[in-house]
Amino acid sequence: MISGEMLKGSLKPIVLKMLSGGRRMYGYEITQRVEELTEGKIKLTFGALYPVLHKLENDGYVHTESELVNNRNRIYYQLTESGELAAIEKVSELEEFANTIRALLNPNIGKAYV
Repeated sequence: MISGEMLKGSLKPIVLKMLSGGRRMYGYEITQRVEELTEGKIKLTFGALYPVLHKLENDGYVHTESELVNNRNRIYYQLTESGELAAIEKVSELEEFANTIRALLNPNIGKAYV
């Protein structure tokens, strides 16, 4: 499983990606989808997820809709137009970061200095 410390800076792009393409999801659904896609390696806690969702809403990237489901209020999150653009930008930044880290961890990189 990936530690929360490593995941911290990646949460916003992950959530944006989950909601991109017009998807409308509620919090638990986001946590389950991330866990499913990562084969259990990333488990988002509600304590980590909801502050990100609220920040995205405050930034104008997400709007919410409340719906009554089985006598319970469920809040759905969906990207705004600016949120869709932010998703493209933030996911691209994360991909570039991952590629850079991958290059740094390349086993051949240290051999030139031996």
